Amino acid sequence: MASLIVLLITVALYYASRFKNMVSISTLIANIVGLSLFLVNYFLNSGLLGPTDLFFLLFLLLSIAISPADQYKVWIPINVTVLIILNLIEFYYPHLVPDTYTTRSNRFVDHMSAYAVVAAITYFCIHYIRGSYESEKLSTLEKSKAIELQNVQIVKQNEELEKLNAEKNKLMSIVAHDLRSPLASIQNFLELLTQHELEEEQKLDIENELLNSTKNTLAMLSKLLDWSKSQLHGVSAHLEYLNVQSLFEPTMNLERNIAARKNITLDYYFDPSASIYADSDMMQLILRNIVGNAIKFTGVGGHIMVKTEAQGNNCLISVQDDGIGMSWEKQQSVFSLNVESTFGTNNEKGVGLGLMLCMEFIKAQKGKIWLESIPGSGTCFYISVPMFDKNKARQPNLL
Repeated sequence: MASLIVLLITVALYYASRFKNMVSISTLIANIVGLSLFLVNYFLNSGLLGPTDLFFLLFLLLSIAISPADQYKVWIPINVTVLIILNLIEFYYPHLVPDTYTTRSNRFVDHMSAYAVVAAITYFCIHYIRGSYESEKLSTLEKSKAIELQNVQIVKQNEELEKLNAEKNKLMSIVAHDLRSPLASIQNFLELLTQHELEEEQKLDIENELLNSTKNTLAMLSKLLDWSKSQLHGVSAHLEYLNVQSLFEPTMNLERNIAARKNITLDYYFDPSASIYADSDMMQLILRNIVGNAIKFTGVGGHIMVKTEAQGNNCLISVQDDGIGMSWEKQQSVFSLNVESTFGTNNEKGVGLGLMLCMEFIKAQKGKIWLESIPGSGTCFYISVPMFDKNKARQPNLL
């Protein structure tokens, strides 16, 4: 009976602590009530002849299960001490603990029922303790994995930030270095024109040099602005079907005039029926940059050929020049900020952003760009662009 009462009280206190957030008071009451009931039960249930010692052991397990770890050093010694004192009292004063069993069957039933209760409660306590342990273990593992993943993400973000910071520093260094030279030249030319008496032929030469420096500086700033916009707003392509000849012919005629100033022959051939699925502004910028580089690194009297051809589902655009070419080491970095700015055959200077822009823009259109080059024998750039939307069955007819 005592064990049933303790069980009911324990359940009530567990509910109060678990769902009513009364942990401290519930633990204190449970320990005091449990010890008090079993102490009284010891004298009413035949002492050592009854199952009360099992109940003290059971309550010790319950106390461990419900009490905070820092209270173990209080309730465990109390439990053990109370049981030892009761046993000593019975040993020295046996008349204080009378035998309350009237028959053997009563004692048998009492012991069996006590064992069943102890076994059941022990099972649930151990199950609860193991469940709590496994739950805490799983929670700790999940937190550990989450922290690990978070650390990986933080490391990755730090690496990206360091990379962006390095690119920013390099860009600022490039801009500061490459703009200083042409601006200084422009200043020197203007000082010559305003402070010295010059012959008309000398003035004309200086004016031409001034115009070239201004054009180069403007081109550099234009590429810097395009790159800055792509970094600020992201690269977003407006894809549509474009006729290659209609798209590129005006650009080629403009570049042909620029090439003619260096006595470079610029030829091109576009299939009148060829089309691509791309962004008009991006493709014109890409071709201008690549053809502009070809002109820059091709000597006087050189030749540049631009043509297109179908290659599977893509249109392959090639820009072949017979200029100075580039080394294998430079080819590996030509599409990044790591590329070294190089003077052209007519002392043209660039900021090193043009080809990096081309790479970003061509990727946004699901295309590819690469090059083949032999030092001293020229360079050929290849641009592969889809001819139709891959999400649709076929490309439409273009006039």
